[in-house]
Amino acid sequence: MKESYISFLTTDGEVQDYFLVKSIAVKLGSNKKQYLDLLLGDSTGEVTAKKWDVADTELPSLDGIKTGDIVKVKALVTEWNGLKQLRVQKIRKAVDQDEVSMEDFIKSAPEKSEDMMAFLEAAVSIMVDEDLKRLCGRILTDNREKLMYYPAAMKNHHAEMGGLLYHMKRMVAMGERYCEVYPNLNRDLVVTGVLIHDIEKLNEIDSDETGIASGYSFEGKLLGHLVQGVKTIDRLAEDLGIEKEKSVMLEHMILSHHYHPEFGSPKRPMFPEAEILHYLDIVDARMYDMEEALLSTEPGAFSERVWTLDNRQVYKPMGKEDVDVSSAE
Repeated sequence: MKESYISFLTTDGEVQDYFLVKSIAVKLGSNKKQYLDLLLGDSTGEVTAKKWDVADTELPSLDGIKTGDIVKVKALVTEWNGLKQLRVQKIRKAVDQDEVSMEDFIKSAPEKSEDMMAFLEAAVSIMVDEDLKRLCGRILTDNREKLMYYPAAMKNHHAEMGGLLYHMKRMVAMGERYCEVYPNLNRDLVVTGVLIHDIEKLNEIDSDETGIASGYSFEGKLLGHLVQGVKTIDRLAEDLGIEKEKSVMLEHMILSHHYHPEFGSPKRPMFPEAEILHYLDIVDARMYDMEEALLSTEPGAFSERVWTLDNRQVYKPMGKEDVDVSSAE
């Protein structure tokens, strides 16, 4: 039975518990000695782990541990570059007698996938632009099965079961509000941009039905989800008879939403809906990371440093209760 959870581990403590293997590799250090490099997870988060000075005699048992396995680990909780890290002393695969429950290890979006999908379908149903309505309907129908469980990333924001759908749902909810404040925005175009901007992560990332990403696909490595997304829109636009101006604008929204060339975007947004899409993406990613950091932070204290927030710490005010984000739209 699992007792210790990653979000609540304290530096300089010792832990002996079960974790999910999210990645594992034996590597050679600068001192020419072998070490085990791991990413471990549970329902509260992830932590890197190292087992130093791995002997050749240990390799047969370590080779039997694969991504997706549950392992029992004895380790010291240390800190590296401001983040918690486990210094593994012992590790073995879990056995039936350990009686572990997968619910303790699968991190899921805080809302039901069926409810989030219904929210997106409702947003599409009220579109007035018939071309965009047909396109979005096709996107949701063609990808429904994967969207119910796919993460939005290998790690970092929304890297959880149903994470991509959760990211899309919250962005649409925000986008609706932006369109109320800025009536010049084309609401249907904003919603469509949200639905397509990361849709090819479904084919960029390899994931199982528990939302655990195991790596990148062949096309994901060589092209990435921005280029894959443009290819998909080009194909669907031709199939659905969508006029060239609309299809090119949609492709531009995909290509430009990372904003900077160093982050993969060859163009910056060149019309208002594309600009808004970028900021919807950024805001939701930042809020997700802050929410996660505050989950294990006591009121009146600062979180650990968060790499995706430029290595900042996040402060939790006194008396501030953990917010149930599943009730927010």
